[in-house]
Order: sequence, then structure tokens, then C-alpha cells
Amino acid sequence: MNIKFSKYQGAGNDFILIDHRMSPLENIDNELVAQLCHRRFGIGADGLMFLLDHEDYDFEMVYYNADGKPGSMCGNGGRCIVAFAKHLGIFDSETNFLAVDGPHYAKITAEGDWVELQMIDVEQVEKDGDAFVLNTGSPHYVAQVKNLASLDVFNQGKAIRNNETYQANGINVNFVEPKPDRLFVRTFERGVEDETYACGTGVTAVAMAMAKHQQQIGKVETPIEVLGGKLQVNFNYDGQKFTDVFLCGPAEKVFDGELDI
Repeated sequence: MNIKFSKYQGAGNDFILIDHRMSPLENIDNELVAQLCHRRFGIGADGLMFLLDHEDYDFEMVYYNADGKPGSMCGNGGRCIVAFAKHLGIFDSETNFLAVDGPHYAKITAEGDWVELQMIDVEQVEKDGDAFVLNTGSPHYVAQVKNLASLDVFNQGKAIRNNETYQANGINVNFVEPKPDRLFVRTFERGVEDETYACGTGVTAVAMAMAKHQQQIGKVETPIEVLGGKLQVNFNYDGQKFTDVFLCGPAEKVFDGELDI
């Protein structure tokens, strides 16, 4: 059986995308998904997405982590599937689609390479010592550090993700270092079980945590630097709730291919 796919990346967060509108999504082989995402024995990706038809939305996004298991919301994946859907001719410049955490609105440039994706509103932000813990479609731990460029993100992130508090369900671990004109962020992602070049729900969580920490009220626009490039997170914050949340950044096709399964 031949299956066509596209490879996309958003600030270095890379994904396999499959147009699954013509057939029902059932009996997904989780081991096969993990193999396709493997960087030595497969295509290589941080995750795999299926694009499905939906009677109430332009399309539905179904996401699997690189370990082959169904994932929670992926922000950069959401931006990439928006670009994928535009290139398929599903919509022109604005879209509404369904993901695992609910409906999302997004808009894309005419060139199809810059996507602004609306994320869920967030009200609950907790503390774990000096760190912040919140859910932006996926659960995130946010710790402010110094000398982030030289930090052992893999081992420190893995230790937090697997500690007694978070081991059962896992958590994405974000380290942030404020710079004069941006936030520098590095993330250890559950499901990938490694550091990734970018994490969309992660930088969204970081921007919110730092806004709360710095008591920024009103419309907040936060430039973000990640290993894979630059992102921006915009929202309104009234001191209690984050609304009108947008994750903005690049989404580019890397190549098209065909699988013989």
C-alpha cells in the first residue's frame, strides 16, 4: 500500500503529515508511527499528524507523538497542519479546525509560510517551588535559569519529567532565560523524550508564566528565541486569565514523499 505524505517544519519542530480525508482513521499501528518518526530507521520527525474531514470544521487534526502514542495539543504541529491544509486547497487565508483540545482559529499569509494560530484560554497557573506549571493544550513546567545556552537540558528536563510528581502522566519541561528584547527558551518534550528545536505550547506557556511573574497586564506581545528560530506569542492578560492567545511563526514544507507499507 502506498501512502503519500509531506514533511513540514515550524522553527525546527518537524512533522510528518498525511491527508486522510478519503478514508476513515482506524486501527493505527503505534509501532509503525514510531518507526516513521525515527531519525535512523524512518522519515524522522517530532510527531505525525493525520488531516481528516469534519462536518463542522474545515478539517480535523489528529496528532501522534514520536513514540507512536496519541499526543495532546501540539502548537507548532497545529501551525504546520494549517500550512498543509492551505497547500491542499482546503482554505485560503483563514480557517477553523478541530484538535484534541478543541476548536482552533488560524490565519496564514498568502505565501503560506507564516501562521498565526489561536490557542486555548488559560486561567489556572500553579507553582512548583519557583517554577510555574500550566496547561496550554499540553502540560508544561516553566523554570527560569541563567546561562541557558550551556544548560544540560536533556538530563535536567528528563529528571523533572520523571520525578515523583510528574512521572505518571509526564510533563513538558521548559527552561527560559530572559534577554533584553526576547525570551530564550529550550524544551524537553514528553512523547519525544528529548529536547526539541521548538515547542509551540511550550513557548506559549513560557510567555504566560513570565507575564504573570513580571505582572504584565493588558495586551502582551512576547518575542521568543528557540533553537530552531524565532516565534512570537501574543495574548491579553487581565491579571487572572489569558485570552486571545496566538502562537505566531514560520511553517514550511520540507519535502513530499511516498511510503510503501
